[in-house]
Amino acid sequence: MTWWSIEVDLHGADAAAVATRLVAETGHPVEERADAVVGFAADGNAAARAGAALSAAFGPGIVVRHASVAETDWSFRWREGLRVHQVGRLAIGPSWLLEPGPTAVVVDPETAFGSGEHGSTRGALVLLDRYLPPGGLVLDLGSGSGVLTIAAAKLGARAVFGIEIDEEAVPVSEHNASRNGVADRVRFLTGDARLLAPLAGPAELVVSNILRTVNETLLGAMWEALVPEGIAVFAGMEEDEAVVFRPRLEEHGYQLVDEQLDEGWWAAAARRS
Repeated sequence: MTWWSIEVDLHGADAAAVATRLVAETGHPVEERADAVVGFAADGNAAARAGAALSAAFGPGIVVRHASVAETDWSFRWREGLRVHQVGRLAIGPSWLLEPGPTAVVVDPETAFGSGEHGSTRGALVLLDRYLPPGGLVLDLGSGSGVLTIAAAKLGARAVFGIEIDEEAVPVSEHNASRNGVADRVRFLTGDARLLAPLAGPAELVVSNILRTVNETLLGAMWEALVPEGIAVFAGMEEDEAVVFRPRLEEHGYQLVDEQLDEGWWAAAARRS
C-alpha cells in the first residue's frame, strides 16, 4: 500500500489547532515538529482533500505539501518521533514506552488534544507541579485527552474536574484516567467552561491550556472559580503573545507570579490577588 504524507508549514498558525484538524481529516495520528505538522493519508485523493480542508480553515498563511512515500508499516513508523518526557515530578509518554505508575502519566496520541510532545502541555505541567497545594481541588479547562487532569491527581489533588466542550474527547479522557489509576479522583464534564467552572469551584488551582483568545474569555470565569489567593495557570500561547496577555491579567485583578517557556510556547501562573 502506498501512503501519502501531508506536511503543513505553520508560518505562525496554531500548531495544536492544525494538528487537531489534520487528525480529524485523515483519521491518523500526526507528528508535531518545531515549525510544521506532519500527517499521513491512505491515498493521493485523501491527501489532497485534507490539504484543501486545511487551506480553507487556516488561510494562505500555511503551506501544505503532500507526496507519496515508500511502502512501510505506518501504524508503527509514526511512533518513532515520540518519547518519554520528564516534567517536574512526573514522566509523561505513550503506552509503548512508559508503564503506568505513581509518577507516570501514560497518554497515547489520539483524536483528543494533549500529550507530552507539545510544549504548551509541558509548560502547563511545570507550573501545575510548582503551584498545586497538596489536597487541593483542581479544574482543567479544555481538558482534551485528560493529561493535565490526570497529572493533577497524581500530584496530590483531592479531586479534579476536567471540562471539555468537545463531547467526543470525553471517552478518550475517561479511558486515560482509568489506565492511569486515577478514575476515582477525576470527573470529566462536557460544556462551556465559562458556565461550568464557577459552578465546579471554588478550586485552589485552575488550568487552561487552550488559546490566548479563549484564555482571555475565561479570565472572569476562572476568577470566580478560584478560592482567594488561588492560582490560575494559562498555557497554549506562543512566546510573542505574552506581551498581549500580561496586561489582560492585571486588568482582571490577577498577579503574575511565574512564567515558563518551552519550544516557543509560553505559560503563566497568576494569583487571584
